[in-house]
Amino acid sequence: MGEKVRVAIVGCGGIANQKHMPSLKANSHRAEMVAFCDIIEERAVKAANEYGTPDAKVYTDYQKMLDELAEGIDAVHVCTPNVAHCPIAVASFEAGKHVMCEKPMAHTTADAQKMVDAWKRSGKKFTIGYQNRFRDDTTALKASCQNGELGEIYFAKAHALRRRAVPTWGVFPDKSLQGGGPLIDIGTHALDITLWMMENYKPVSVSGQVFYKLGRQQDGPAGNVFGPWDPETFEVEDSAFGLVKMENGAVIYLEASWALNVLKSMEASTTLCGTKAGAEIHHGGSYPKDELIYNMVEHNQLMEKTISPAGVVDFFSGGASAEGVREQAQWMTAILEDKEPLVRPEQAFAVTRILEAIYQSAETGKEIIL
Repeated sequence: MGEKVRVAIVGCGGIANQKHMPSLKANSHRAEMVAFCDIIEERAVKAANEYGTPDAKVYTDYQKMLDELAEGIDAVHVCTPNVAHCPIAVASFEAGKHVMCEKPMAHTTADAQKMVDAWKRSGKKFTIGYQNRFRDDTTALKASCQNGELGEIYFAKAHALRRRAVPTWGVFPDKSLQGGGPLIDIGTHALDITLWMMENYKPVSVSGQVFYKLGRQQDGPAGNVFGPWDPETFEVEDSAFGLVKMENGAVIYLEASWALNVLKSMEASTTLCGTKAGAEIHHGGSYPKDELIYNMVEHNQLMEKTISPAGVVDFFSGGASAEGVREQAQWMTAILEDKEPLVRPEQAFAVTRILEAIYQSAETGKEIIL
């Protein structure tokens, strides 16, 4: 490998254009995009013209790309619908490539396990696109947790609530391609942040419920910030809720929605309750600026301390966001300097396992023992 990581993009749709490719371009001193693959050739051609090296290759078949460019690619970025994450990642590992996969790792635990197994056999680097770990507020709170300032965190809430913000582009409402709705789409970010803060990845049981209410209601799309959706083709849940019990007795409550009649909305947010202090992150939705609020007792008084850095949004408008650029910088460093990526595969696996258990609990009406 030279001084730059040669990256192949598989899936040249929304998340590639909104996060991966602009962020890689912002890290052009350490990365270059040499191949683009999409089942719609025009999208791959457009991406190559806009972001690729002068000799960038275009493909509609990722396996052909891996075969023909065996010595010309160092890393593959998987930016496809959820159900395609596993086969592409496994094939990339088998071809000896590092892999960054967009969140979630997979739509099922079985697929996630296949990815982990292939990664371990390959000896390559593997990470998942949880860019919200790279925000100013999350990095500050993580430092507090690592320093023990909150004490033992025994109760937490993972927030991913939208009042009316159903994504109306791509394949989001298609269960066969996505595997689920807001739980697997934005709930995954909130859960990742919460588990990371707690440094607790040992769930023992999960109870949950999902709802198919507003998404299939004829007047449900009214007021949606991304425009109306078609209730007739809306196949996924519109909200989901879960209670997770951890091996050490800690409990996490997870809430996720694209459409819910709730006044306050926020996503990629968390509430932590510890033995020494508590903390809350309010991000997105009702909060134009990120809020990080600590609560504790000082001098026999209940106190609050607030940090309010510049806000960012959870979705991407096409430019390189600060957290996206940091995410790619860290990933390139991990590859070039043989370091461990911030988002580790075993952590992302735990997220997938919990999300699937919530769906299973809702379907069976029973608590799922892990």
